Formats: sequence, C-alpha cells, structure tokens
Amino acid sequence: MHIEEHKSLKTYNTFSIDCSARYFVSIQSISDLKEVLQSSIHPEIFILGGGSNMLLTQDIDALVIHINLKGIEIISEDKDSISLKVMAGENWHDFVEYCINHNYGGIENLSLIPGNVGTAPIQNIGAYGVELKDVFNSCSTISLNNLSEKEFNKEECKFGYRNSIFKNEEKGAFIITSVTFNLTKTNHNKSISYGAIKEYLNNLQIENPTLKEISDAVILIRKSKLPDPKELGNSGSFFKNPIINDIEFNQFHNNYPEAPYYKISNSEYKIPAGWLIEQSGFKGMRIGDAGVHKKQALVLVNYGNTTGKEIVSLSKKIQTKVKEDFGISILAEVNII
Repeated sequence: MHIEEHKSLKTYNTFSIDCSARYFVSIQSISDLKEVLQSSIHPEIFILGGGSNMLLTQDIDALVIHINLKGIEIISEDKDSISLKVMAGENWHDFVEYCINHNYGGIENLSLIPGNVGTAPIQNIGAYGVELKDVFNSCSTISLNNLSEKEFNKEECKFGYRNSIFKNEEKGAFIITSVTFNLTKTNHNKSISYGAIKEYLNNLQIENPTLKEISDAVILIRKSKLPDPKELGNSGSFFKNPIINDIEFNQFHNNYPEAPYYKISNSEYKIPAGWLIEQSGFKGMRIGDAGVHKKQALVLVNYGNTTGKEIVSLSKKIQTKVKEDFGISILAEVNII
C-alpha cells in the first residue's frame, strides 16, 4: 500500500480535469481499506471509483482512496439463473462483456456505460429501458463511521431514477466494496422496444436477438452519440431527463407537440433533456475548452484544458435558458465536487 502526495487526478476522472489530491492511495483489499481508514494521514477522506460521474472543480485537500478491489464470484446458480458477487473496482463495461460471454442476461442494455461496479448502485445507472435495480440483489459496504460491514438489500437502497440512499440520507457514510447481481441463464427478459435498439435490429432483420446482438446495438448507438472519454473528456449524460406531472405535460405538449416524451406512469412523463438543450440553441456550443457535444446536447465536454468551474458555468447557462424557454428545470446528474 503506497501513499502518494500531490497526486494528479487527471487520469482518474473521465472529464480529464487536472486537479490534484493532497494524498492518494489505491486500495486492492478490504484489509488495506480498513487499515487506511484507521490512519491519521489526513482528517478528511475522499472515495474515488471510476471517476465517471463527477466533475472536479478544485484540488482535493484530503486522503483520496481509490477503490481498486477486483474479482467476480459465483454466489449461487441453477439451470435458469445465477447470482454473482462483483468487487467494486471492476470496470462496469468489462463486467457486462463477461456476462455476455457467459450468456448471463440482464445488463446487456447497460453496455459501454463508463465507471466501475461499486459506483453503479449510487447512481442506479440506467440506459435503453433497463436500470441497475432490475438485476440488483445487494451490496456490501463499510461504514466510514465505525468501519463495520453492512449489507444493503434492494429495498434498503431506496432506488429511484438515477438515485439511491447513497445519494441522499447515507451520502458519504458508506463505501461500497462489492455488488451482488441476479442474472438469467435462460429465458432472458430482453428489453428491445426502445426506439433506437428496435430500429437497429429491424434494419438487420433480427427478430430474436442474442444478448451480444443487443449489446452490439447499444454500443453502436452510444458510440454514434457519445464521445469516448479517452478521446474527449466527458462524463456521459451531464443532466437528468426531467420528469413532469400530467398537468405540466399537457401544457408542454400543447405548446410543443413535436417534442419527444416517455410516459412513465399515469401522472408522470419524462422529457429528454437533450432535446430541450438542443432547442435552446446549445448543441455544439463551445466556450473556450468547455463545450456541448455536437452530436448529443446532453453531454458536456472538455476540449483540452478547461476547468471544472468553467464546465459548471456553462451548465448553469444551459439550465437558465431551458427554464426560460420551456418552464422546465433540468438537474445535473453528475456530482460536482
């Protein structure tokens, strides 16, 4: 276990923001994690996973603990299903590929989402009609208060749209060390009704796609819209898609009948934030090295040497204009630090 000082975090966040950590350590075992948490190196600690859902706006004056726990373990299985315990430091997309290669179904629609397994429950990651909670069994954690180990089941996680207990009442209180998933081995519940996936499969005349074919469709769609963080710094979708009630929706739909939407309940509708941002004139806009991606207005990007504060400034301009134009508030999905 090697502790470094004044460590650049540029390669540890997908926005490629060049901030530094006062102290930095990469953890590869639970025992090392507990040991470093008991140390008195710095009074403040900062937990770092895949760095995919955060925007750094300043240097981190703390002990940054990089969770690099690895491993995949079969907990139980029968002829139809399997439960896998996956350590928090495993790359999310690598895990998706592992499941597809073994014909384990349930997360193929979540292909190519950046980040690590351990941070997935915090955000309740989702894409193309599937959310993490759909396959979630439980997660193991360590309390930052007393270093005790606690397991959270699905109900205790209080999952919502891009939300969980770990973003609310227990924010910063626990470190997720592993996640257990319930996946299918046969009779996969394939989610292929989402417009872009359906169109892709129809074009190839695929009626009963394999898990890999669904994953390939998602990867192609994502690559056509979303920039690779290794080539252009970003954190994927910067904003949440707003959810409005039926009264608000009726007024919005009357004013903008061409606008896309998704009915998610009898009284709630989801409006694509990317459409709102594009209609407000921000798609492709660039201010210095901070910009809105030219193919997907939902994505803010770092063209080279922007700062987190400049990205935040741009995001606030977008939020203000969308509110003025449509009367709808859009909230950041990314954690601003």
